[in-house]
Amino acid sequence: MTADIPTLRRILKDCRTIAIVGLSDQWHRPSNFVGKYLQQHGYRIVPVNPRYTEVLGERCYADLRDIPVPVDMVDVFRRTDDVLPIAQAAVRIGAKCLWQQIGVVNAEADALVRAAGLASVMDRCVKIEHARLFGGLHWAGVNTRVVSARRPV
Repeated sequence: MTADIPTLRRILKDCRTIAIVGLSDQWHRPSNFVGKYLQQHGYRIVPVNPRYTEVLGERCYADLRDIPVPVDMVDVFRRTDDVLPIAQAAVRIGAKCLWQQIGVVNAEADALVRAAGLASVMDRCVKIEHARLFGGLHWAGVNTRVVSARRPV
């Protein structure tokens, strides 16, 4: 599992178009909160959920393979058992990273994407990691495990 700070920082800097699999249009769902946060921080999000046609002002796709633009990261808000086919699709569409959200840990999917050359993150929230590594949690007194008086550039 990729969890070191430099690697997470690199992934979050390089992956600017993020397909969020399982993104909900309900404002109180964690996936919606994450998608909105990412939009507010300059990321392009691409919703992937067969239940909707639009989420957060973006066209929603039923499947990763339906997305007509290049995707850098596939962020998964699905059950652990559902991740392997998503990982296979992430490899097919040429994504750079598979990110499994908190509570989602599919080791087989992790091994598959790593073997294909993708970065892989499991059991972490992209919103929390972005805020932790790029200064969004400092005001709340949260221990970011990053000791520095300077904000990252």
